[in-house]
Amino acid sequence: MKQIDLIKRATEIKKGGEKAALATIIKTRGSTPRKTGSRMIIFPCGKIEGTIGGGCGEAEVIETAFKVIQTNKPEKQTVDLTRGLFYEDGGICGGIMDVFIEPLS
Repeated sequence: MKQIDLIKRATEIKKGGEKAALATIIKTRGSTPRKTGSRMIIFPCGKIEGTIGGGCGEAEVIETAFKVIQTNKPEKQTVDLTRGLFYEDGGICGGIMDVFIEPLS
């Protein structure tokens, strides 16, 4: 899904009263799977729209998004992909990305 479509979709979710969270990469350092401005929407059931790169880093953000949905409070999360050259899922990363996660309710 294009980034512009995700902004439109986030607006629809807010207007419709659904619960969800919007995760946006706000800063990257080193090698990351996606760059600044990449977004994804996370729903309480675990469904996502868009991506911030997949793999373990995205899974960490999804877990935080569940908390954001519950508390209705935004969070900034730093995802460190330098913990090893190869992630368990086979991805190769060596950077860090800061992700802003905001509630859409």
